[in-house]
Amino acid sequence: MSQQQISLPAKLINGGIAGIVGVTCVFPIDLAKTRLQNQRQGQQIYKSMMDCLVKTVRSEGYFGMYRGAAVNLTLVTPEKAIKLAANDFFRHHLAKDGKRLTVFKEMLAGCGAGTCQVVITTPMEMLKIQLQDAGRLSAQQQKPVMMSPTKLVATNTVLSRAYNSGTVVSVPRAVSATQIAKELLRTQGVQGLYKGLGATLMRDVPFSVVYFPLFANLNRLGKPCPGESSPFYWAFLSGCVAGSTAAVAVNPCDVVKTRLQSLNKGSNEETYNGVVDCVSKIMRKEGPSAFLKGAGCRALVIAPLFGIAQVMYFVGVGEYILDNSPLSLVLA
Repeated sequence: MSQQQISLPAKLINGGIAGIVGVTCVFPIDLAKTRLQNQRQGQQIYKSMMDCLVKTVRSEGYFGMYRGAAVNLTLVTPEKAIKLAANDFFRHHLAKDGKRLTVFKEMLAGCGAGTCQVVITTPMEMLKIQLQDAGRLSAQQQKPVMMSPTKLVATNTVLSRAYNSGTVVSVPRAVSATQIAKELLRTQGVQGLYKGLGATLMRDVPFSVVYFPLFANLNRLGKPCPGESSPFYWAFLSGCVAGSTAAVAVNPCDVVKTRLQSLNKGSNEETYNGVVDCVSKIMRKEGPSAFLKGAGCRALVIAPLFGIAQVMYFVGVGEYILDNSPLSLVLA
């Protein structure tokens, strides 16, 4: 790693393509994860991931499973690119004389990558969660015994109009990420888009600390000899195993982040004043098992997402594109 010159444009292209392909494939599972994590005891609408997806298709149509996908597809390119390129950058500078990095230095590089990516991840997740959770709130409104629409808590006027309109219909009125972003910027400023930043750091930094060293060591096992790269299928499997392991490990932090970033609440759904308050209320009212909500979905989302990312990264799709495009003359 230290002997190779890092081509940042190629890494950005690799990360971007991998993110777009991966998100397109697994976004419905991510939507199910968000809705399952936001459910409270006694107010369950969805029993499992499959139940959530089936009910979503019935009430919102096929494309209802892709609510919030546009903002994710737009921002996942810089997010994944920053994560992969930053890890590559830190590994490059932590290596000495071409020697193999110690596990500690691999974890340090992952920590740096996770810290860098939250600049994009936090607003992306903030907007995506509002769009993903709209269908769950609408479904709750259609249960008058369990829910009272007049008691819905609205912290955002655009979201309130979109989710809590007077007439309950099967499909909630669409609200765009642009509308949400504009309203947050108008009412709360830039910090509105970065609500839950602390929880996002708590999730993404440990994730990267676990993922990158685990992937590097798993991928090393598949190398035919020290001087050669592992086969693409081994890179894919290594990315899947490392990604799913890291995803489950930090799932409690993901639950906390999702709850904190959900602006709209259903009836009897408590609000939280920071990470500590959120953790204590979840523990007291729902028990430790609540921190594992959506863990299976998250593992299914992250595994192929990072498997695809590592294949793109190690096959060198970005390098191929740059070498065979007019940009190669500019970047030479």
